[in-house]
Amino acid sequence: MKKITTLLSVVIVLLVSCNSSQKVEQKTKEPEKKNILFILADDYGYNDLSYRNDSFYETPNIDRIAKEGTVFNDGYANCQVCSPSRASIMTGKFPARHGITDWIGAREGEKWREKKRYSKLMPAKYEHSLSLKDVTLPEALKEEGYTTFFAGKWHLGEKGSWPEDHGFDINKGGWDAGGPRGGYFSPYENPNLKDGQDGENLSMRLAKETVNFMKENKDEKFFAYLSFYAVHGQIQTSKDRWEKYRKKAEENGIAKSSFKMKKFFPMRETQDNPIYAGLVESMDDAVGVVLKGLKDLGLDKNTIVVFTSDNGGVSAGDSYSTSNLPLRGGKGFQYEGGIREPYFIKVPWLEKTIKENNTPVTGADFYPTLLDLVGAKLKPEEHLDGVSLLPILKGETIEERPLIWHYPHYGNQGGEPSSVIRKGDWKLIHYYEDGRDELFNLRNDLEEMNDVSKENSEKVETLKTTLFNYLKDVGARFPEKDPLYNAELEAKHLEKMATKKLESLEKQRMLYLSPDFDPKNEWWGSFQTID
Repeated sequence: MKKITTLLSVVIVLLVSCNSSQKVEQKTKEPEKKNILFILADDYGYNDLSYRNDSFYETPNIDRIAKEGTVFNDGYANCQVCSPSRASIMTGKFPARHGITDWIGAREGEKWREKKRYSKLMPAKYEHSLSLKDVTLPEALKEEGYTTFFAGKWHLGEKGSWPEDHGFDINKGGWDAGGPRGGYFSPYENPNLKDGQDGENLSMRLAKETVNFMKENKDEKFFAYLSFYAVHGQIQTSKDRWEKYRKKAEENGIAKSSFKMKKFFPMRETQDNPIYAGLVESMDDAVGVVLKGLKDLGLDKNTIVVFTSDNGGVSAGDSYSTSNLPLRGGKGFQYEGGIREPYFIKVPWLEKTIKENNTPVTGADFYPTLLDLVGAKLKPEEHLDGVSLLPILKGETIEERPLIWHYPHYGNQGGEPSSVIRKGDWKLIHYYEDGRDELFNLRNDLEEMNDVSKENSEKVETLKTTLFNYLKDVGARFPEKDPLYNAELEAKHLEKMATKKLESLEKQRMLYLSPDFDPKNEWWGSFQTID
């Protein structure tokens, strides 16, 4: 009798197991119609989210994408500034190949002197619009029957090179500008986005436009590209959000000072800017609206969701918004703080995928990855530098390869003209001002504080050979020495940055954190410090 009871128990367990397996198969069954929601933040740093750092910022909705998807811990933007990275997402090419190596509108060649930085080099020239010859990611998806939608920041050329000229059926707010001309509250001063009621929040408006598009196309395959202007300067928030984060900074303990002078500019080393934190939370709220829209429309099970940023957080220059520590540098810099980004991919029907992965990947990989995920034929003749990450999403591996950054310019934030190559754990930075090289082992030194180039001369030469062979093959452009360079004038300029500028920034920071702060305008925004 005991044996029969045991046998029955085994049979029951097997039946339950079989039924459970069937349920899992049904839950993870690959859908026939697959949608894509691609969310791109602007100037959003690696540690500006509570998923990695819950001491100050609050981003529950962005965190949800990370927790429900795959987190690429070594995910990179393709440049330390915006336009090149955005072009790489669209084309699957590194900036040196597609030619947009600086943000569109940046001074090049002799015009750089107008900045009065008195630099040793004249930055290289670059392409000022996305090439119409390239078959972009949305164009490739349109060939597969997708309806395509764009909302937010474009910054890849003037009229004639707007989203609708590169494969997007609908464009809400994409045009020449790299920032929110009218700020984050209506009126927007945007020719491709009608003003809402006075005070309407820009991030929320873009989210609602995205939800409306998904609702109107829920029975069709769609590619929705939500490209926030947030969190680019000018930074703005509401009074209640400012007050919330001012108190939070106070509870965390306000440091006496935050800025330290680097080579060209002071750099913020604390995360305690209440205006910026409020702007971050507003963007996260907007992400939440879109994710809720997906679920309410019954599209959450067949829609791929991507979240990433176009470059690092602004720690120097511009709005001096945040700190990327322990990563070195920030937007405009060749270091990890300038290029390492939040990089999350959620594929609902791949629920058994690994949650975190340390394979180095870049924005150029989205093009082939998304084609692969929706079952479309890859276009290796287009996405020449990107590779499909589908194997990683399935828990497998991809072949190790060199990743290359080429920024022959001076960043507005203090970055230097340089080229970078990463292969495996090794990262080499070559500088054009003096021809020096830095070598870091990122596994042992993520902060990039220990240059080991002298102890690893063979590794330096091997990486440099690979780097410059690539740059030669793609016809990369390089900076040139400025014959009018004046070391004395540069020294005076840097002295001003180290004294007056730094003092002004510290004063501004404490003003933002003061209970009596009053910007004396209708919306709570930042103001300009001295140049």
